[in-house]
Amino acid sequence: MTIKEAKIRVDALRKVINEHNRHYYVESSPAISDFEFDLLMQELQGIEKKFPSLADAASPTQRVGSDLSEGFAQVEHRYPMLSLGNTYSEEELREFDARIAKAFDEAYEYVCELKFDGASISLIYADGVLTRAVTRGDGVQGDDVTVNVRTVRSIPLQLHGDNFPKEFEVRGEILLPHSSFESMNREREKQGKTLFANPRNAASGTLKMFDSKEVARRGLDNFVYYMPGSDLPFASHYESLQAARAWGFKVSEHTQKCSDIGAVVDFIRHWETARKKLSYDTDGVVVKVNSFAQQRALGFTSKTPRWAIAYKFKAEQAVTTLLSVDYQVGRTGAITPVANLEPVKLAGTIVKRASLHNADQIALLDIRVGDMVYVEKGGEIIPKIVGVDASNHSENLLPLQYITACPECGTPLVRIDGEAKHFCPNESGCPPQIVGRIIHFASRKAMNIEGLGDETVELLYKNGLVKNAANLYDLHKAQIARLERMGDKSAENILQGLENSKKAPFSRVLFALGIRYVGETTAKKLAEAFGSLSALQNATFEQLLEVDEIGEQIAKSALAFFWEEKNQLLLNKLREVGLCFVAEKQQRFSSELEGLTFVITGTLSRPRDEFKQMVELHGGKVTSAISSSTSYLLAGEKAGSKMQKAEKLLVKVINESQFLELIAKYSDV
Repeated sequence: MTIKEAKIRVDALRKVINEHNRHYYVESSPAISDFEFDLLMQELQGIEKKFPSLADAASPTQRVGSDLSEGFAQVEHRYPMLSLGNTYSEEELREFDARIAKAFDEAYEYVCELKFDGASISLIYADGVLTRAVTRGDGVQGDDVTVNVRTVRSIPLQLHGDNFPKEFEVRGEILLPHSSFESMNREREKQGKTLFANPRNAASGTLKMFDSKEVARRGLDNFVYYMPGSDLPFASHYESLQAARAWGFKVSEHTQKCSDIGAVVDFIRHWETARKKLSYDTDGVVVKVNSFAQQRALGFTSKTPRWAIAYKFKAEQAVTTLLSVDYQVGRTGAITPVANLEPVKLAGTIVKRASLHNADQIALLDIRVGDMVYVEKGGEIIPKIVGVDASNHSENLLPLQYITACPECGTPLVRIDGEAKHFCPNESGCPPQIVGRIIHFASRKAMNIEGLGDETVELLYKNGLVKNAANLYDLHKAQIARLERMGDKSAENILQGLENSKKAPFSRVLFALGIRYVGETTAKKLAEAFGSLSALQNATFEQLLEVDEIGEQIAKSALAFFWEEKNQLLLNKLREVGLCFVAEKQQRFSSELEGLTFVITGTLSRPRDEFKQMVELHGGKVTSAISSSTSYLLAGEKAGSKMQKAEKLLVKVINESQFLELIAKYSDV
């Protein structure tokens, strides 16, 4: 592979990995299995290692995925919540053991734990009382979901006994047992709501709800698996877990000490089969060096601890009959074939439907209605058909003919060069596309219109009250209140939500428009670069390409959107109702901090956002992670690990007073 070929492949891998990270951590809707994702990441790591000149701090190999959400306060972790290295083979597991053996002349042992399939949580206790619960987030900071976590009955609000540290952190996995998951989906099915794909997504989504009463109803559970910190009164990880159990935490009864790698392998082989009898999902085994002293000696890489590894079980498969195929239409017009199956139990849940991806995949597998097909939950996540049982492949079954017209509006489908999917081009007349665009417009990361969920938007559309996003602002209380399941209070909430949405900044309005390929980050970059909708509408192809991370595909899509007459009419209407189409111009007091990069940590006298704003008002930049290029670490009380890293990298550390002295003569702070 030449450097030019490597650059092309690296760019493609980074793009697809970033997209899958977004699906996994932000949208809680993974599109590929853990195994497939790990293969992509391993390929990228291999190329970057072979061609060091292609290394980039923004590469997905240098970061931890994020599940941060708007609407929750972000809290910095005292100790970073890192990922674990993954392995799928016994050979790689023994290589891990060989590295541990090489590091020590003394004896060592392992602790084996089931790898729970849920959402990681950090629990902070002071004087035995739960004070804060924070999601993993991007590993550096996460969402404060304390109110919701207090509803999880297996998480103690007050610890038992009195021999616990005055203040400490414990980490666990919040999950949804199979019984709770199935009960919740039965209820959603009765209500006509979209079913959750799997317990992990349901648990993650439940943690991010704003109604803690609903969270309490869903039956979340939690297992504790780790206690970080260097000043704990324990010599080993296993000892800390036993103490946690005595204090009232739920610790898996299946956790086991193993004297050598042979015992570890035996543990894994047992649970590859035995896990199917558990009442919750587990997708592997975590292997940790037991001694805390040995853990500290082994240390960490930038992403993972060197003293632990996760062995991932191979995806579970089942064989069942393909009954029929449906074709779903998304808001962009993309057609997704979905297989209807004879119900079959797979990885703890009943599977009735599975993804067929696209026409190429159907042709590749030669799938026919009536076939016995292999269904797999890739990484225990999304059911998909991975093959056909050739021994039962009857010649009487006709090859599956992919549809040529939209199943919703009858418009002939098109397939764009380079695209895997077929599309319905009837944007203005195809009901799922119309409803999908309005749902996207009202969604939390776009206009965040309270009360306008999927079902409500569909109800408004079916009753002829809305045909596009602008129609939402023409709604009257009486129109909404008389609809099924609505009333005066619901109508008032929706109208208030619409009024509040007029305060949304230009970047979110731009994202809400649903321009193809223009996601949340891209919308922010376009808003910053052009400053107004008018300037963006008049931008040339070349001007669009000058914007950071805007390529030909995005530029062409934006131009096509603004050229469409129906979109111009929509934008004029949205402008008339008062939406913001101009980016806020941030006043700059000075350029005193031009070219300087700050990281802010610890407890300060004011919210961190205020200090960030001060830095930016004087030309500086604020980042979340410390590197050798960081100019200053602004540190408050309880600065934690960032202080240690700053000292190691010789980054200058300043306190609040010193920072204010830097800029005092330029502004009234």
